[in-house]
Amino acid sequence: MESPHLPAEIISYILSFLHVTDRKEASLVCKSWYDACQDHCLVISHLDGSSLSRQVLTEVGLHLGPRLDSLALPGSSVTEASLLGLLPHLTGLRRLDLQGLDSLFMSGAFLSKEEHRQQVQNALRNLEELDLSDLRYLSDLSFNRLTSCTPRLRSLSLAGCHISFEFDPYRGCPVGFGSSALVSLRNLLSLLQKQTSTLRSLDLSRTSIPPESLRSIAQLPGLRLEDLSLRGCKELTDYSMETLCKQQSGLRTLDVRACTELTSRTVLAVATELKELRSLSLSQDWKITDKGLAELMTLPCLRSLDLSECLHVSGADLVKGLSSPQPRAQLETLSLRNCTYIRDTEMFSLTQLLGRNLRELDLTSCVCLTDLSVRAITTYLPALVVLRLGWCKEISDWGLLGMVEPTKDCEPRDKKEDNGPSFTRTFGNMGFFQPPSLPFQEKPRLVTEEDLGAFREHQEGVSLLALRGLQELDLSACFKLTDTSITQVLRFPDLQRLSLSMLPEISDDSLVSVAYHCRSLTSLALSHCPQISDQGMARALPLLHRLQHLFMACCDAVTNETLSIIALHCDRLRTLDVSMCKDITVHQVDLLQSQLPFLKKVQCRFANGADFTMIL
Repeated sequence: MESPHLPAEIISYILSFLHVTDRKEASLVCKSWYDACQDHCLVISHLDGSSLSRQVLTEVGLHLGPRLDSLALPGSSVTEASLLGLLPHLTGLRRLDLQGLDSLFMSGAFLSKEEHRQQVQNALRNLEELDLSDLRYLSDLSFNRLTSCTPRLRSLSLAGCHISFEFDPYRGCPVGFGSSALVSLRNLLSLLQKQTSTLRSLDLSRTSIPPESLRSIAQLPGLRLEDLSLRGCKELTDYSMETLCKQQSGLRTLDVRACTELTSRTVLAVATELKELRSLSLSQDWKITDKGLAELMTLPCLRSLDLSECLHVSGADLVKGLSSPQPRAQLETLSLRNCTYIRDTEMFSLTQLLGRNLRELDLTSCVCLTDLSVRAITTYLPALVVLRLGWCKEISDWGLLGMVEPTKDCEPRDKKEDNGPSFTRTFGNMGFFQPPSLPFQEKPRLVTEEDLGAFREHQEGVSLLALRGLQELDLSACFKLTDTSITQVLRFPDLQRLSLSMLPEISDDSLVSVAYHCRSLTSLALSHCPQISDQGMARALPLLHRLQHLFMACCDAVTNETLSIIALHCDRLRTLDVSMCKDITVHQVDLLQSQLPFLKKVQCRFANGADFTMIL
């Protein structure tokens, strides 16, 4: 049956509202809907030199051919002959991912024949993205042969490749231009020079690029990069980054994660020169402090900022910069993971300043944050889609419920016993007044039914329920959380990923409530939740039809019965972790795998005494 003459654009618009896992059913409506569901991207993993693998590639070329936009072969070891039998058919290819495909380049003879190069060039003349990451045997010759077939590259990745950046022959310069056993800097510069008119994205992450080599690339005439990734390039210095920012002022994305020698000088250079920057990652740059972050917040195009594991950042200068009357960043994504100096005061100010623009917030392991920060988030950040609060151990039920925990100071005076100062005979206190109790000695007051009644009357206020559009939530290791808050506020119909791992106080009641109110879940983590049992799984799993990833490590009350329930109701499951579950047997895990064809990875280390991880 054909659809009633709907244009492809309208069909695509309708499909955009469907979850990815529901599009398979939608594709069965009719041929036009099937075509609209196809993204023409193909990922084939773990191919080898066998006749079956060769047949797979042949069939791909015959049946998909010019319609294929993207091809990736992760974890494969295909032969040159197999790939050369496929590539000439892919005349519409825009992206080719050969990451880690060492079998192609080990011999050094890839594309050594002119006829093969001509065939591949005809097919790849419109290729825009080429990923050559993690190739150990990529040489100047093979690199030149392949890139000569791709004259219109916009994006090139050499992340993790062995590249010779040496200039000085006394330090081991490559043996002649274009003949090095490794890709040489001179050869790379030659390619960049040839493709300056089109190349806009370069990834040199996890290479040993020194400062002088980065300056050479940055100063290349005509090169106008928009995206640059230098993650894990540990030799880079502030001076080389200052040169980069001056010469490549059109950068929109800059990733310098784990460049551990960089300091706040780099931040100031970015803020001064890169006026069009949209995304900046400074994660694990441990020498960076608050200095320069105020200036960074004046970049009007900045949308994404990653400061995770910048241990000296307190957030004070972020607040200062966002408070400036000048045009300021409109952040949509902010990561402060492991920034342990962040306090409630900074968080309260940040939430007010970021407002409705922010969609993703990562505060994992910001251990000093309390319920006050949670109430600020729910009050001022209503557009959040992703919220990560894992290991924020001071967060309690009161914060999720949006309520203020009553304290002794809030009690009516007539209910307090005023018997004057109490005395003690403790020698260490000199026999005078009873010392004040310390924070860690005070047990938090539990939420009562009376408190819940007040909450239900005002639940649309500043509780977690205010974040209506949440799609990912991480509450791992927030040890103070109990069923009281989880059953009341985790009610998000669009929530896809949820982690409740290491919450010892939650029970089956929380699991069943989550399953009933969050039916779009594709990933659920319950590891180290000792009160979760087979009974809760039996009530929850029939409601989670979209579940693809389930983590239950160290759930001692879960047995083989849960695996039988999974087999009945979770036919889309791809990942399962039942490690350290003492009452789950390897035999039952094998049986489950035979019943669920999409189950790719099962972890059951030390389950019932076994040490076993199965990756399919």
